[in-house]
Amino acid sequence: MDIDSSDIENLEVYQLASNISDTLWELVNSWTQFEKHSLGSELVTTSDSIAASIAEGFSKESYQDNIRCIYSAIGSFNKVEYWIKVSHKRKLISDITVQQIDPLMDELARRLNTYLNSIGKHRQEQTSNYKLLTRNKTYANI
Repeated sequence: MDIDSSDIENLEVYQLASNISDTLWELVNSWTQFEKHSLGSELVTTSDSIAASIAEGFSKESYQDNIRCIYSAIGSFNKVEYWIKVSHKRKLISDITVQQIDPLMDELARRLNTYLNSIGKHRQEQTSNYKLLTRNKTYANI
């Protein structure tokens, strides 16, 4: 791949994942020590992992390695959704905050799918073999 790794900052899916992670960091930072230690660290770590996996894949030499990293980002995305749901259920995240985060997560899911497909297209393969991300919006419909 002829990609300059410094271009990762211009990749919109990476920017959005980083912004969501920063938003969740700010949210968790206001929790009690117990809440931060039990749920908060999981939420922040998995949200950081989305952007980190995108960045790792972006720097890989092969398209297949990049695709593996994007699947890792998708797995982290699913974990973030789980931790948001648990945090909301336990009243650590308000309905209003969930309503603010939900469209960002929708957009990130769409961009992860688009990016995954674009990697396959650059590789000149059919992308129908790639399993795309679908959102479980159980916490989002308040």
